[in-house]
Amino acid sequence: MSTQRTSVFGVVVVTMLVTSGLLVAGWYGAQKYFAQQTVTAPQEEPPAPAPKKRARPAKNAGPGAQEAAAQTVAAPAAPGAATADPASARPENEPFTSATPAPAAPEPAHAPAATEPSSPPAEAAPVPASVDHGDARGIMVEVQRRSDAKFYRYDGVLQSFDAKDRVTEKRWTLDQQGSHGRSKVVVRFTSPPEVKGVALLIHNHPERASDQWMWTPAIERDRRIAMQDRSTRFFGTDFSFEDMEERDVDQYDYSFLGSEALDGAACWQIQSVPKQSRTSQYTRSIVWIRKDNFVIVRLDNFVKDDVIRRLTYSAIENIQGYWTARQLEMSDLPRHTRTRLTLEQVKYNTPMKDEEFTLQAIRR
Repeated sequence: MSTQRTSVFGVVVVTMLVTSGLLVAGWYGAQKYFAQQTVTAPQEEPPAPAPKKRARPAKNAGPGAQEAAAQTVAAPAAPGAATADPASARPENEPFTSATPAPAAPEPAHAPAATEPSSPPAEAAPVPASVDHGDARGIMVEVQRRSDAKFYRYDGVLQSFDAKDRVTEKRWTLDQQGSHGRSKVVVRFTSPPEVKGVALLIHNHPERASDQWMWTPAIERDRRIAMQDRSTRFFGTDFSFEDMEERDVDQYDYSFLGSEALDGAACWQIQSVPKQSRTSQYTRSIVWIRKDNFVIVRLDNFVKDDVIRRLTYSAIENIQGYWTARQLEMSDLPRHTRTRLTLEQVKYNTPMKDEEFTLQAIRR
């Protein structure tokens, strides 16, 4: 009996030892397994918290620091951050949609600041809406506005061609104070010797025809140009005395004739008829105006239904902000003659004194 008890007791002891060994082995294996997981997990997490640590200073920094950071990121042309640079905000046409969530948050704060330096310059004033709707007067007003200058001066070469294309040449200078209907002009011949010193003084008026006086040094005499003489040729050229006047927009009634290309440039075609207060040899005129820069490129002057004189403008350049035709050619169609005026040494807004535009001044 005691032997059986001893055997049972031995079996129990062995079973307990085996069970304990298994438990210890299992605990050890589990501890080792979880230890490896604990070490591995932190190795995978650092990339996630790292951007959070970099993002926090940008959010907490002041406005100046945020703008500097945005410009630094823009230097390598990062697609999302480049738009935060004020210098590049406008040309990129708002490419904000491709930005990642992290940098996208501060961008709205910079967007208003980016638009301020891109505002259009004052001189780029919009063209009046009336110009786009065939308003003839609106177009002419814009032409006159763009050519307004306080002072205007040039040296000119006049080449007159007769019906057989023989040419004579003269030179003159032109000084002008004011613009259009309120201007004063002095034209003075400088060569050849037989015409040197001959001068024309013009006082333009907004409500009527101009006053004109011519000084001839050979006879030391000045004379007023009468209205009935305004259609005669000015000193052997194809310009008449009336053509020497400066037109004012308020002296004519206008009608829109349409659009036409002239020398490859799109132009408006406008007819002008002198008002009753404007004495003129011409019944009407048709003018061609370029649409891109509002420069007159051709002027046909009519007597009844016939074109008497045609003035063309070419060699157009931007001089000191004014679109200027450096070459004008007046054709007398019935006579088959023409005079070409080439402008040299053109200057705008060089101050001149009032006393330079008097009879005493042209007599010198």
